[in-house]
Amino acid sequence: YIPFGDWSLSFIRFLNNMKSKNQTLAAEFLLLGLSEDPGLQPVLFGLFLTMYLVTVLGNLLIILAVSSDPHLHTPMYFFLSNLSLADICSTSTLVPKMLVNIQTESKAISYAGCLAQVCFFVNFLCMDNLLLTVMAYDRYVAICHPLHYMVIMNPRLCVLLVLICLLISTVVALLHTLLLLRLSFCKHLEIPHFFCDVTQVLKMACSNTLVNNIMVYLSTTLLGIGPMSGIIFSYVQIVSSILRIPSTGGRYKAFSTCGSHLSVVSLFYGTALGVYLSSAVTDSPRKATVASVMYALVTPMLNPFIYSLRNKDMKGALRKLTLGTFSIS
Repeated sequence: YIPFGDWSLSFIRFLNNMKSKNQTLAAEFLLLGLSEDPGLQPVLFGLFLTMYLVTVLGNLLIILAVSSDPHLHTPMYFFLSNLSLADICSTSTLVPKMLVNIQTESKAISYAGCLAQVCFFVNFLCMDNLLLTVMAYDRYVAICHPLHYMVIMNPRLCVLLVLICLLISTVVALLHTLLLLRLSFCKHLEIPHFFCDVTQVLKMACSNTLVNNIMVYLSTTLLGIGPMSGIIFSYVQIVSSILRIPSTGGRYKAFSTCGSHLSVVSLFYGTALGVYLSSAVTDSPRKATVASVMYALVTPMLNPFIYSLRNKDMKGALRKLTLGTFSIS
């Protein structure tokens, strides 16, 4: 026997749970972006459209130059072309939606769209991180074991390393996305960001996020400390090998092959650390959002310039590609 009062309370709770689930499925997030000032929207639209076009064009030129020039069919440039592809994909995950929202004067992104953005951005961000580590290992083998370089860094190993990076990145991204699926979002939610960042989405949840937060800290620690430790170890070995080279010209030539990669690594980890420190020090979400523009948009845009301006082989390949294009047209 169940008293009527208890039964009615149970039924009301059941309806509330069903309502909460329905709201979760129909939830619509609002991306507040960088500024709500209407006068700044055309400026932001032009700025981010220009950055997006430069990013896509620059990285696409890197991929075309590497694939068209036989002299660049080496492990280092194979990893570089994959890094450029990951940069194109990561910016394409974020910028088009932001441009559409600015143009239509809408801040809305659907629940499914937000989860898809989280999944793809985490995937390509992890891919960038792991590829930079693999490229550091490539430079370590090239300088510390030059006679065995082509034997160690054979095409089979290079493809395997890229596939492992892709596998790890995909697993991490899917875990974050699947853990977000179990959360409830009970109302229209405002995200003080220009894209669906995992940490910002978790703050909007009205259910227990303990498992999600553990996953965020665990993945950040493993994918932050692990690859960074590998890069530092590689460069410690590289520097010690370079110092043993007797001639100054030989030292400069050996270190010049690492200059571009070291610049990209410094830019990637420097901007990521800046975002972390800005979010930890300041309570203003706007400042953290502006800082995140650096690692999400500026770094992929600058990577092609760093590799092309500091690399004679790349500049030569780009020149041949450009001349070939003009001669065909």
